[in-house]
Amino acid sequence: MRSVRTRTTAAVVVVVGLVAVGGAIALVAALGRSLTDELASVAELRAEEIVRTLESGTDPAQLDLSREEDRFVQVLTPDRAIAAASEGAGGALLADPPAPGQGLVEAAGPPGDGGERYVVVAEQTDGPAGQPALTVLVGQESESVQESIDALTATLQPAVPLVVALVGLATWWLVGRALAPVEAIRRQVEDVSAARLAARIPVPPTGDEVARLATTMNAMLERLEASQERQRRFVSDASHELRSPAAAIRQHAEVSLAHPDSVSTENLAGIVLAEARRLEQLVAHLLLLARSDEGALTPAAHPVDLDDLVLEEATRLRAYGEVATDVTAVSAGRVRGDAALLRRLVSNLLDNAAHHARSTVSVALAETSDHEVRLRVDDDGPGIPPEQRTRVLDRFVRLDEARARGRGGVGLGLSIVQAVVLAHGGRIEVAEAPRGGARIDVHLPAFDG
Repeated sequence: MRSVRTRTTAAVVVVVGLVAVGGAIALVAALGRSLTDELASVAELRAEEIVRTLESGTDPAQLDLSREEDRFVQVLTPDRAIAAASEGAGGALLADPPAPGQGLVEAAGPPGDGGERYVVVAEQTDGPAGQPALTVLVGQESESVQESIDALTATLQPAVPLVVALVGLATWWLVGRALAPVEAIRRQVEDVSAARLAARIPVPPTGDEVARLATTMNAMLERLEASQERQRRFVSDASHELRSPAAAIRQHAEVSLAHPDSVSTENLAGIVLAEARRLEQLVAHLLLLARSDEGALTPAAHPVDLDDLVLEEATRLRAYGEVATDVTAVSAGRVRGDAALLRRLVSNLLDNAAHHARSTVSVALAETSDHEVRLRVDDDGPGIPPEQRTRVLDRFVRLDEARARGRGGVGLGLSIVQAVVLAHGGRIEVAEAPRGGARIDVHLPAFDG
């Protein structure tokens, strides 16, 4: 039973069947008790009436017991002899008569009564001093109780299965109606393929769980479509970037083979080495981003003096002599994280600023009142348009294609910065620098040790 509809219907039928059978049994038992108690009350009233008559001084032989319909009466002496009895009840005692005050007893009638069943009660007289106490037995015929029980049983026997069957059919229909929109959603999602991720599921206007399911499925399809688009663009760009250094190596090798005298071994080795380093750097960046996508970029939790890393990378940048690097606003700042990843973060930020700066890169580092360490890198380049400030953190995005490629950039630097920042529980902001260039602020949790 793999169908929810079948399992639900079966469960309801079983539960309703058990409840119905249990209720029918309880109803029959309750009816039997009620009718038996009613007969016992009638017998007790008659026994009490006879006791009052005897206590008033009437001799047992003078009792009028001629009109006892559907019951018998016996008046017993202390030695269990029958002092008076209704018609047909004077032949012999009951096999096991109840004692006075015992309550009702269901028993067969006196011998010779035809085997009828009775509800029997016993009451005792309180005679005058010196008079023996008499016991009055009154038995009310209980055949009517069994007849009523049989009639109710005959009614319930077909009624219970019929009710259970009707409940099962109603449940099957209702569950089918309730699950119909879910089945429709399943069929629509089944038709969605990698080539049709743009398809969406119609959301019913009911506002119930099915509508929320459709909305959730559409959100999932949107994420899958966006992920597929990013993956397609990533593969395309990565393939292009990996092909570029390989093509450069091949081109220079072919020129060297065709014209051995025009290219020296030293020049060819330098070109191959530079392109190999570029290829190695690209692969390292791609691996880091792949780890980030898989959630495996888990930094070590060690105290790191971020100001030391900033000053070391600024010294490296000055060695190139292309732009001035201002670190006068760098103060102490300690964070908790992975020193190697944080060094790559600082290096990528400074390299990105140097690629776009006209003359100066300014670096500031300080602890803020929010218990964070803020690293700020400004350049005096062309800046980043407001509509591009979110996109610039995406992979393989170069706002200045020609210059970035000429300087060796592949558009992964800021993507790696963002991945490292997020892995350390920080955030990154892109804005405009005071001199018109780009300003990138990185906020990292300060070390609290």
